Amino acid sequence: MSKVNLELPSVQIREIRLNSITGYSGDAKDLVHESGCGIKDRNRTFTQCIGCSNGQAGCMASMMSDSAVISHGPVGCSSCFHEYNMTYRVNAPIHHKENAPRKIFTTNLQEKDTVYGGVKKLSETIHEVYERTKPGVIFVLSTCAVGIVGDDVESVCDEAEKELGIPVVSVVCEGFRSKVWTTGFDATYHGMARKLIKKPEKRSEDTVNIINFWGKDAFGEWLAPFGLKPHYISPFNTAEELSHAGEAAATFQACSTLGSYLAAALEQEYGVPEIPTAPPYGIAQTDRWFRAIGKAFGKEDIAEKVIAEKKEKYLPEIDKIRKQLEGKTAYVAAGAAHGHALLDVLGELGMKSAGASIFHHDPVYDSENPNHDQLAQRVGDYGNVPRFNVCNKQEYELVNALYKAKPDILLARHGGMTLWGAKLGIPSLLVGDEHLSMGYEGLIEYGKLILDTLEHDEFVKNFQQHALNPYTKWWLTQDTDYFQRGAK
Repeated sequence: MSKVNLELPSVQIREIRLNSITGYSGDAKDLVHESGCGIKDRNRTFTQCIGCSNGQAGCMASMMSDSAVISHGPVGCSSCFHEYNMTYRVNAPIHHKENAPRKIFTTNLQEKDTVYGGVKKLSETIHEVYERTKPGVIFVLSTCAVGIVGDDVESVCDEAEKELGIPVVSVVCEGFRSKVWTTGFDATYHGMARKLIKKPEKRSEDTVNIINFWGKDAFGEWLAPFGLKPHYISPFNTAEELSHAGEAAATFQACSTLGSYLAAALEQEYGVPEIPTAPPYGIAQTDRWFRAIGKAFGKEDIAEKVIAEKKEKYLPEIDKIRKQLEGKTAYVAAGAAHGHALLDVLGELGMKSAGASIFHHDPVYDSENPNHDQLAQRVGDYGNVPRFNVCNKQEYELVNALYKAKPDILLARHGGMTLWGAKLGIPSLLVGDEHLSMGYEGLIEYGKLILDTLEHDEFVKNFQQHALNPYTKWWLTQDTDYFQRGAK
């Protein structure tokens, strides 16, 4: 049965659609095996914190160049959106887009609105936002309060769309709907596929959709030898540009976690095939990536030529970095797909994986294609990863694991994680650009950053002597999965 149904106003959550889990502690090899056997989630008897789908939905909606985003709920639910203004301003010039503040609003529901309903307030907000900003599209994000009182957001959006003449997209992303925060990405992409992307009248044979976050344009150079050009899906494009995503010749995900649902929707509903390969992290997977591009467009000879040229150019320097990093250990804290990608980079650079705290785990992707399974590829290409913890951003579990692993360096994808490495005197590296470590040249760039971080460890060593750690010695000596039900 199809996992994509654009007739429904809301996307099916990952726990149901993909059997995604947020609790696990063991080895990566065991997790890969269990994923193929119907793995069960481990609930917690104690939860310190959790990511919210609403914030992830806002991430992709607010990063469009001409969008306006309305958080329908209490003002506090929009408090995390300010960071996307900074992210847009920093990264937009890279993609030659207007460097302007994001248009983010809230209906600021009060107690009386939860009693009498907030649809009138939402309608008024949509019209005011339109008059003030004249956006190309308005996204309305549902919050937990709205889900509880049952506001008919979809009807309000449909009525406003008819009146204003622009897409007004309802994004059903209440935080309580799913424990897997990345369901928020799916929710926004579901809305985009329903309301923004048009049925293709023609096919652009030289355009490839790239579903990504906000990294630099690495793919333009890599696709050029094949006579192809990238079409980035959400960050920095307009509603009009996004409407043509259904015309592309193919779709590729820069992050398998992020793009799983939209790639499947583009293939099923718009006939745009998804290139069956994971992102190019590490030499083994970069080889596969170029060959998959070549095969998809009947240009296998060009793929082999590109691979040979790049290896001749970059492998000698990669070997030098490997020798410098030999014997070093690293711990990874990141979201699922990018966490697996960083583990690939470690394996390629000859470093030992001391463990990983990955924020959730998808046993399968929407394509159901094993070539998208980055964790299985990591285990196959570079070996097992011990102390593999699926922790859903539970910082107490991360600190526990780091204390036991004692790695030479912590690699993180999200802000706030590196703090805990520093408190334990562990040099920590945070890189927001997910494209930085891609490809052969990415290994060199990321390897140099690791070497630089390891060399300049004076600050964290001094910081450790003065930092206050809120976690007791009792907790630090317990098993990392102590509060996970069903743990061994």
